Amino acid sequence: METVRLAYGETGLDLRVDPDVTTVVTPRHHQATEPPRDVLRRALRSPVAGPPLRERVRRGQTVAISACDGTRPQPRELMVPAILAELDGLVDLDDVVVLVATGTHRGNSEAELRRMFGDEVVDSVRIVNHDARDPASLTWVGELGAGVPVWLNSEWLAADVRITTGFVEPHFFAGFSGGPKLVAPGLAALETVLVLHDARRIGHPRAAWGIIEGNPVHDDVRAIAAATGVTFGFDVVLNQDKQVVAAFGGDLLAMHAEAVRTAREVAMRPVPHRFDVVVTTNSGYPLDQNLYQAVKGMSAAYQVVKPGGTIVCAAECRDGFPDHGSYREVLASADSPAALFAEISAREVTVPDQWQVQIQARIQSECRVVMHTSYLSDVDLASAHLTQTDDVSATVAEALAAAGPDARLCVLPEGPQTIPYVG
Repeated sequence: METVRLAYGETGLDLRVDPDVTTVVTPRHHQATEPPRDVLRRALRSPVAGPPLRERVRRGQTVAISACDGTRPQPRELMVPAILAELDGLVDLDDVVVLVATGTHRGNSEAELRRMFGDEVVDSVRIVNHDARDPASLTWVGELGAGVPVWLNSEWLAADVRITTGFVEPHFFAGFSGGPKLVAPGLAALETVLVLHDARRIGHPRAAWGIIEGNPVHDDVRAIAAATGVTFGFDVVLNQDKQVVAAFGGDLLAMHAEAVRTAREVAMRPVPHRFDVVVTTNSGYPLDQNLYQAVKGMSAAYQVVKPGGTIVCAAECRDGFPDHGSYREVLASADSPAALFAEISAREVTVPDQWQVQIQARIQSECRVVMHTSYLSDVDLASAHLTQTDDVSATVAEALAAAGPDARLCVLPEGPQTIPYVG
């Protein structure tokens, strides 16, 4: 037997496996060979497309910077100071606002913001949590893309200079994260997000990992960002240690396309066949804070599990389901995953968080999903049509034995940081 270390919370989790029947899929390791500040500065000064950031800003202008919320491992504490340093002497810090692109997630507390951005940023510029449910903070833009009613954050639209900052990795229904997603859904109204995440778009076969063009979700996300204007896009690609291995700046869509090419090489790996059992994670903290986010780990495993196979997902879930939002309520609204999937797929009106349940229910309708968490009880998980194991290694051994003598195991120790596909 051999030990595989799973990304779990902040401490990790050991899994015992038989190497003769196990395929372990990890990201191609990209070494962070340069100091990240040098990599970031070069992206700002030598962009993929268009002039450097400093040449796009005039003295005295106001600046809005969009950044990921606390469920994403973006190196905000490096990226935002790099931007502020580049704008030094041109822009007064009093004229800068950092907008936390929460989408429909909860806002981050001051303590969380200090961990995310660092004390120096928090103490020097204004940071605002976007609130998709606050009409007073939103401005109507118009109908964009394929009939999407668009309201965006008013402070974002009012700024002379708009800068997105994010990190690019495969996304389970938007294709890839980063880039235009830092405008919508990141800074959009709830109604806008509900349309972008409706059952038709989420159920489309191209709304999947690694697909952007022809993906109805990402097509509309790009359309919204292009129509409303971004001055400069700034994205990074991270390795499995969450270190910056590449940075990209410039015109938003061209910049993002280049970042996607690198992210695809880092984070998507072919495997020869499907597996009877797949063990996955949600990449450890902060990505595995709740069950809602852990659906991404399930979805990564779903790409290579056999129909009727078993997925074991290890996610700490220190933030529970979570308690905010509608995810838990939607999960409990039908008596089986198949019934949930059918009911959501037929909806004309989108309910908040139904998209996560739609994907989860489709997975659970086709295979068995077992969770390992530290903060959700067996009763909690039963309400989500899930079971729990205290011993991942034992559960995997039992599932392999039940599948027969030729059963094979796949392990995704970094969860959705690596997306396998049958090549």
